[in-house]
Amino acid sequence: MIFEEKAQVSIEMIIVLAAVVAIVLLLVSQLQKTAEKGAKVFGKKADAIFEEIEDI
Repeated sequence: MIFEEKAQVSIEMIIVLAAVVAIVLLLVSQLQKTAEKGAKVFGKKADAIFEEIEDI
């Protein structure tokens, strides 16, 4: 009976851990997308600034 309770806790812990890992992976994926968008915007702004400097 004690082993069954320990096994049940272990299975529940594995399920919770899997859910946490899935959430972390989703957050990392979203952060990567945001970083890519930010890099593109930054690149465009930098290009515009350098063009302004060249015009001076």
